[in-house]
Order: sequence, then C-alpha cells, then structure tokens
Amino acid sequence: MSEWRILKLGEVISSNNQSINKNYPYSVIQYLDTGSITNGKIESFQEVNLKEAPSRAKRLVKHQDIIYSTVRPIQRHFGFIENPLNNLVVSTGFSVIETNQTLACPKFVYYFLSSDEIVEELDVIAEASTTTYPSLKPKDIENLDISLPPLKEQKAIAEVLSCLDDKIDLLHRQNKTLEEMAQTLFRQWFIEEAKDEWEEKPLKEFCIKITKGTTPTTLKKQFVDKGINFIKVNCIDDNGNYLVDKFNFIDEDTNRLLNRSQLQEGDILYSIAGTIGRISVVSKDILPANVNQALSIIRVDENKINSNYIRYCIKDKNITFELHSKIVHAVQPNLSLGEISNTLIPLPDKDTLNKFSLSVDLIEEKVAKNKQQIKTLENMRDTLLPKLMSGEVKIQLIDKGK
Repeated sequence: MSEWRILKLGEVISSNNQSINKNYPYSVIQYLDTGSITNGKIESFQEVNLKEAPSRAKRLVKHQDIIYSTVRPIQRHFGFIENPLNNLVVSTGFSVIETNQTLACPKFVYYFLSSDEIVEELDVIAEASTTTYPSLKPKDIENLDISLPPLKEQKAIAEVLSCLDDKIDLLHRQNKTLEEMAQTLFRQWFIEEAKDEWEEKPLKEFCIKITKGTTPTTLKKQFVDKGINFIKVNCIDDNGNYLVDKFNFIDEDTNRLLNRSQLQEGDILYSIAGTIGRISVVSKDILPANVNQALSIIRVDENKINSNYIRYCIKDKNITFELHSKIVHAVQPNLSLGEISNTLIPLPDKDTLNKFSLSVDLIEEKVAKNKQQIKTLENMRDTLLPKLMSGEVKIQLIDKGK
C-alpha cells in the first residue's frame, strides 16, 4: 500500500471532450440514452436519422471511455465503452469520461466508479443538488478521491474483475442461444409441422389465473427502501432476464393488500403496457415479489399442460403478431387481459407435447444452472471489488521477464 497514491479523480480523467459539430460525417446514428444501459449492460441502441435525433444526442465516445449518467446515479446507468460503432452517439445525460492512460487504467477507473461506495457517495451529492431532480455535474465526479496503485497493479486488478464480468457475459449469451434453440424447436414441431387435427383453445383454459398488478400509490401506499421486490416492465430485459438493480420495494402490509398480484415460482410475466411483449418466468430467488399494472401474470395449470410449452407459444412470432395487432394506442400502448386470455393456443397430441416438454425441460434446466452460476459470480465480483480497490486484497504480480 506504500506505493498507492490518493489523488483527485480529475487529475487522471477529463470529461465530455467531444460532441457532434458541423463536420460530423454521419447522417444516421446509433443513439444510446441513459435508460438503455444499466451496470454496463446495454439493452438497445436506437438507429435514427441525425436530423430527427433527440436534442440530447450530442456526445461522442471513443474506445475505453466511461459513460456515467449524471441523473440519479443510484440507478447505475453507466458503462465502459469498447470498440464502439463509428456512428455511436450518447445522450448529454451522460458524462463521458476519458482516462489519461499514462497515469491510470481506464477499466480500473470504471470499477472504482461502479463500486457501491462511490455510487452511494455520488447519489448523496446528487440528492443535495438544487436542480429539479437529483443530478451531478462532471466536476462532482472529478472531485472524488481515488486511491491509485502503480499502473501495473491497476491493470492486474482490472483484469481480475474483467475476467469475472466476461464469464458472466458468456453465460448470459449462452442462455440466449439455448432459448433460441428451444424456440426453434417449438416452431419446427408446432408451427411448421402442425397437424390439421390439432384443435385450438383459449389460453385461459390452460391457466389457474390471468391477472395483473396494481400501483401501490392507488392504495395510498409508498415504495420503501427495503422489503418485498416490486417489479415493473423496466425490470425485465428483452431476453427475459431480471434487472434486479431496477427493482422497487414495498412493505408487507402493501403486499398483503396487493394479494391478487403476489407472484409464485413458475408464473409467466408478460408486459401489457408501454413496452409490450417482454416475457419472463418467476424464479424462486426473486420471491417474495409483486408487480404493477403493466405486467400480466399468467399462472399455468401444470396438471393440464406444461408451462414451458405455453411460454414458447406466447413467444412465437405468430402469436406475438396477433397480440400486437390488438394493442390499443392511448396515452401509452396497452393490451387487455381479455385479449391475452382469449389468445388461441394449439393443443397438440400428448406424445408430441411430452417429447417437446422433455427436450425443453433439459434446456431450461441448463439455463437455470447458468443463472445460478451468474448469481454466484456476481456475488464474488461484488465482494472482491471493494477489497481489491482498497488494497485489502492484494494481487500477486508476476514478472513476465523472469
């Protein structure tokens, strides 16, 4: 630790160095706003014509820049940019941070800024701001104190944490591939090779219940700092993964009052307002939990049919197209529970259904194991991060010259 130095972060970084100007060469951009990245995971880009782009689409980024939302830092809308598209533009809601690489390792700085301690410190600063909502200035980030080990040690620490993140990312991608395999299998057996004698029945005939949640404020109840998980559409990504950092919380009394929408393991969640069609399965590790009115709860009767079969039915593009054709465009797009309940589901013969269930259940078992491993690795990373960044845990450096 004797070689570690305490500096102001502003001594090794600079902020917002490049923005779109009259010489910008691209007429179409890939735009990233603050809500589309959380904990380094990008949900999506928006491809837009530059002339029609949001007024906040201004900041340019380079390889190994850090983007950090200056609004409500506790929501953790930040990330590390690697090999960006040439026409990538990010919102002015980000502070774009460039590291002086002769003094500091960019990934080390990123892990410093993503640590719980620093996120909470910046959130306190943001809450004390005099603006309409909690926000930061780039100087607030630059004024942070950072303990910097020698550059070689910074790189070694960043490499350890990056290896964990890379393994987590690999497992997420593996799960996506497995889900796509199962969906392809479903489509082959039940769409392309469907039998004329298979009848169709409304989804509600296979379910114990189809319902939706409620916003606690309608009961004059407020969210709390800790308690029972409360899930909204933005807590589920396009691949059906839970973004636990976006969960709200309610107390036990509120959960009791919202008993209709208390979740059970195996429930299928289907978003029916705002962003429609996000699907996820309730896993044991997020319970107890509840949802708001933008999520429908589909509780399949396993005595009648395999719930995985129903989930893949709902995910199939034919049913997706049919449901989207019934969306009502009001203040925000919405889909009624009645339309979901009456969606026709093909009922195959028992032998075909059993074969599919056996195949898909094996895939789902592998997905579940991967998710458990992801959780273990995330806990390991979150435990190691503050210890490595403070020097409490030391990295054994290897002299490759020997």
